[in-house]
Parts: sequence; C-alpha cells; structure tokens
Amino acid sequence: MFSGAQISLYPMTDDFVGVILGAIEALEPYRPSFRIETDDISTLIVGPPEQLFPAMRDLFVKAAGSGVHCVLAATVSRGCPGEPDDPICAPLGPSAHQLPLAARIDAAVAHVSAANRTGQDVAAQFSLYPLGNGHHMDEIYGCIAFLKQSGVFDRSKNFCTRLRGDAGLVFATLSEAFLRFGAPEGHVALDLKVSANSPSAA
Repeated sequence: MFSGAQISLYPMTDDFVGVILGAIEALEPYRPSFRIETDDISTLIVGPPEQLFPAMRDLFVKAAGSGVHCVLAATVSRGCPGEPDDPICAPLGPSAHQLPLAARIDAAVAHVSAANRTGQDVAAQFSLYPLGNGHHMDEIYGCIAFLKQSGVFDRSKNFCTRLRGDAGLVFATLSEAFLRFGAPEGHVALDLKVSANSPSAA
C-alpha cells in the first residue's frame, strides 16, 4: 500500500522563507522513516500512515511558534491504486479496521484523549473521502460520530468539518479519521487546511 501527503505551508510574513525553512527542520526526526521531496509548490512525505500526521503536526507547530499567521494545506492519501506499493509505507502496527465500526469509534476517541498537548491552538477543516466500492457512507457517518466525541469538534460546514483546539489533539483526531475509517485496503483521501494565529479567528 502507498501512503503519503502533499503539504504546502503558507506563513503570512515577509520572512516566509525563514519560517518555512525553520519548520522543515522539524521533519528531520522522520527522515529515516520517510521519503521527503520538496519543490517550489509543496513537500511530499511518503511513509508509514501512522507517522504522517505527527510529522505534519511538528512541521506546523514549529511554523506557528513564530507567532505569525500560518496556514498548512495538505492532501493525504493511502491505498491509491495509481501509486505503486512502497515498502517504506508499511504500517507500524496491525490494521485499525479489525474492529466493528462502533468499537473503532471508541478506540479513536481513546487515542485522542491520550494525545500529548503542544500548547499551540489551531483551527482546521477537512474532508474525508473513502473511495471505491463498499459502504463508504457508513464509514463517513462513523467518522462524523467520532469527530463529535473527539473534544475538538467545532462544527459542520459545507463540504467539510471544522475542528479547533490544541494542535496535539487536532492532529491526533485527523490521524484517527484517516487511519480508522474507510476500507482497510481501499483508497482513502483526506483534504485538509490548518490555521494558527489568524487575525480573523472566529
């Protein structure tokens, strides 16, 4: 299975180069487990699905720690049939799909409750797309039920769900949504925006 994310970071400051380069340093601990490719539009991280959101969390928290308004945009994918299998993407543990939907919701809530706080408040909005055959609406509704119990659920919006809270809890919630919902061997995509230090926070 292939799993990875295309991420772009947008610091709203004249020193955007310094903020971006400083934030990319936060990916260094993940380099042994990831393939990381950066160009003038985005950074691709390919690796174990369980590590994608911790890496994005650390990148974003480092950038947001500058105090400037920062936005992260990401497209995250696992199981894309158009991408070759890559041994670097091997999951670190057993599948999160071995349990019935209700048990997966409970497990996801427990994982978020145990997540470490970072001290950085963020807002996020995302959409989850379980693709292919199967009961994808059951998976989406299950994910929504989990989000409402996550402790960081803000509200539903057109085409997406808004989260707000400590970055540690928000990124843990996003990771659980990505890992536990959708067909275990199917294609699942997630579209994400995260913001911190916004002058128009609401």
